[in-house]
Amino acid sequence: MERGKITLQGIRSQEDADKILHALNEVWGVRSAEVNVNSKEAVVNFDEKAASLQDFEQAIIDSGYDLHKQ
Repeated sequence: MERGKITLQGIRSQEDADKILHALNEVWGVRSAEVNVNSKEAVVNFDEKAASLQDFEQAIIDSGYDLHKQ
C-alpha cells in the first residue's frame, strides 16, 4: 500500500471537501482518503498496483478543483 498527499486549491468549505472526498473514493484501488479544509490537503492510501497518485489528482481536477503544484 502506498500513501500520497495532494495540496489543493479552491477548497473553501466542508462541502468542497466532501465533493473531493467522494471523487477520491471513486478511484479504483483507494483504501482510505481524507480531506482537510484547514490545511487544504488530501491524503490517500491506495494499492499502487491498481492506481497511481496521478489518478487521484485527475479525479480532483475532474471534480472541478485545482492542485497546488510546487
